This record gives sequence, structure tokens and C-alpha cells, in this order.
Amino acid sequence: MRRRILGGTGIEVSEYTLGAMMFGAWGNRDHDESVRMIHTALDAGINFVDTADIYSDGESEVIVGKALKGRRDDVVLATKGHFYGLNRPGSNSRRWLTRALDNSLRRLGVDHVDLYQVHRPDHNTDIDETLSALSDFVRAGKVRAIGSSVFPAEQIVEAQWVAERRGHVRFRTEQPPYSILNRGIEAHVLPTAQRYGMGVLTWGPLSAGWLSGRYSTPSDVDLQAGRVALQNHKFDPAMPGNAAKLAATNELKKVAADLGRPLTHLALAFVRSHPAVTSAIIGPRTPEQLADLLAGADLVLDDDVLDRIDEIVPPGVDLNAVDPDYTPPALADKSLRRR
Repeated sequence: MRRRILGGTGIEVSEYTLGAMMFGAWGNRDHDESVRMIHTALDAGINFVDTADIYSDGESEVIVGKALKGRRDDVVLATKGHFYGLNRPGSNSRRWLTRALDNSLRRLGVDHVDLYQVHRPDHNTDIDETLSALSDFVRAGKVRAIGSSVFPAEQIVEAQWVAERRGHVRFRTEQPPYSILNRGIEAHVLPTAQRYGMGVLTWGPLSAGWLSGRYSTPSDVDLQAGRVALQNHKFDPAMPGNAAKLAATNELKKVAADLGRPLTHLALAFVRSHPAVTSAIIGPRTPEQLADLLAGADLVLDDDVLDRIDEIVPPGVDLNAVDPDYTPPALADKSLRRR
């Protein structure tokens, strides 16, 4: 497992980050099996684990804490704060983040995390307020570095400027969604992160399962099962955006087949091929999924393969645009765009 420096911090992290969203009620409810999966990932060379207080309402952090007992010093540990709860608005205020971080440290059973990230932007809180609180966390020894998640390029720039002008600790990382089907960040977010020397931790490399290889025809999409049933709009093949994903997926399977690899390996190798990406977050739910993803860590794509991918989904094109992971308030709140 190759390693890279995280956003100029001097911290070495593996090219794969083990994402813990699927550990707990949202995915694998078996704590013992989840702990074994974390140990398997660490033994395979992954040294970076990312979780969040919202994942399974904190249960994910509890599981990660169990797994890291006796191994804490070998792991770069990251978590996130922002949301009050599932489907509830969040806050990046000092008041809320102070509480959120203390609760995360308690669940994890540690006295500090190596990276603390604000999980989403917050248009109700001045970025100066947020960075001031995060800087105090660093100075108190509770946090080693700070980062953002799903910030648009303009807010990344604003945060960097405010940190410089007000003497705050600056964001060292950004955590955006990125996959072959979700390439929108290539236009602005990734170049901006590069310009400021930020590490980039990408999530969703399999694009909510579209790049898992399980879908070939519309009939393969069971709209009544599991995650799909909860988010029909992301998977219903009758919708034009989803039909485009299915068509692209079938073309990408041909590219993967020519390499003698499963589509999952192609998807992860594509994400890691971008020079701005520091580490790709994988989020397995089962030991079998973890084993498959780990087996693809050696794949490096040459220019011919990347050119073929560009022909299927052009650079900067986001086939997930119909359901973005963050919608700016100026678009979501009609009162902000009507007199």
C-alpha cells in the first residue's frame, strides 16, 4: 500500500482510507466482524481510518474505538462533525462543534484525533467563527489538523483567506465525492485544493454502487430492496440521469474486462490516478467487499485506459448532478433568489 503526505502536514497516509460509514446500524451491525474488518485493512497496509459522529448515530465511532485499542499509534484517525442528527440541519458554530468533538473523542476512546473535519458547509455560521473554534481544538491538543468536506471551490478559497488574515489554523484537507460517474470536482474543487496544497480524501468511488458491477440491465435494479428503496430517485432506470449511468457503466465494464479486472478495481484506480487525490476512501460493509477492494490496490491505469474512460464520461461531467451531495442555499432556498 503506497503512502502520500497529507496536505503538507508531514503525516503519511495510505492511498486507501478505510471509511467507517457502513459499520453499525447503517450497514454491518456485527461489531466483532466490523472490528475484524478494520484489523484486516490495517494488516493490509491501510493506516488511515475515517468516520463521523453522524454514522449510525455515533455507533461507527464506538466500533472504530474498539478496533483501535492497542493500535492507536499506528493509525491516522479522522472524524467529522456538523449534523445534529439524521435528516436534520447542522452547524459549524463553536457551541456545536465543541460538543460534537468532545462526544466523538469519548466514543472513540481517545484523547485526540489526527484530522477533524466539518462535514458540510454552514451558511448560518461565519467561517471565521468556525476556524476560530477549530484552531482552539488544535491548540488544546484535541486535534492535529483540520479539514472541510463537500465545500465548493469558492468556499475553500474564502476559508484559506480568512485563516491567513485572522491568524487561524487553516484547512489542510477537503473531502469531496469523486468517481468516474461524478467528475464535477475536476473543474474547480481539485485545482483549488492543489493551489492551496491541500490533501484530498475522496469518497463514493463506486458511486453508490453503480460501479460495483452489479447493474447491467434495468431489471437488475431492484427498487424495493435496501438502500435503493430509500433513494429510488438515484437508481430508477426510467429516469434519464440513471439511464445515462447505466449506459456508462456497461461501457466501463468493457474497459475493465480488457484489463482482466472487475469494475470495482477500475473505479478505484481511476480515482487514485488524479494528481490532486491523496487518498481514496473505501466503505465496505462486508469482509468480501473489503477483500475485493484491497485486491485492486496494485492497479495503475495508463494513458490509453484513462483516454477510454474520458470518452465514456468526459472530464468534469457529473452524471450524479440530478442529486448533488450539497446544494448551495442560493439554489435550495427560493426566498434567496426572489424579490
